[in-house]
Amino acid sequence: MSQRFVIAGTDTDAGKTVFSAALMLGLTNAHYWKPLQSGVSEGVDTKTVQMLTGLPKERFFPEAYIFSEPLSPHRAAEIDGVEIDMGRLSAEHIPAASGPLIIEGAGGLMVPVTRKNLQINLYQKWQIPVVLVARTGLGTINHTLLSVEALKARKIPLHGIAFVGEDNPDNIKTIAGFSGAKVLGRLPRLETLNPATLKAAFAQNFRAEDFV
Repeated sequence: MSQRFVIAGTDTDAGKTVFSAALMLGLTNAHYWKPLQSGVSEGVDTKTVQMLTGLPKERFFPEAYIFSEPLSPHRAAEIDGVEIDMGRLSAEHIPAASGPLIIEGAGGLMVPVTRKNLQINLYQKWQIPVVLVARTGLGTINHTLLSVEALKARKIPLHGIAFVGEDNPDNIKTIAGFSGAKVLGRLPRLETLNPATLKAAFAQNFRAEDFV
């Protein structure tokens, strides 16, 4: 089976989608799947990643659920009158890809999928290595260490932490020291987002072999 990663954020807007696009460009024959999409006014993340990478649509799998409001999936589903079937999100329903599969989560680890299920419990069942995407600025130490503790408590494999944002060496060093997690690299904020800039940024700040 090809390598698979769950891209999980420490909180909303940590940079998961842009990092997912960069990772797709950094790996060979990578595929993308976002099972839960909340909010469509600015387009869905699948289309965003496709635009940012310029990769063919065959590399992108359709969402299991798309909701109109940019809210936690459990609430967005209620507003749309949809009942989320956890069976559709089971390990057996994860798309089969011919290359690495990048699965982007919805917000942070503790986001409710339903009134009875948190997203992290889904990851616990999948047992797919998690790449935790974290901001570099103020507040990231607390958010990131709490996320790492939550993963450890459920024995979910943590592949490493990918930071997104301006350089902040002490925050990164502090998180690495307390968590013991591998720092995969830092994706800087880019003035222009396109396939060329993302591919170059990944090559300069990450090692593709760390994802094999």
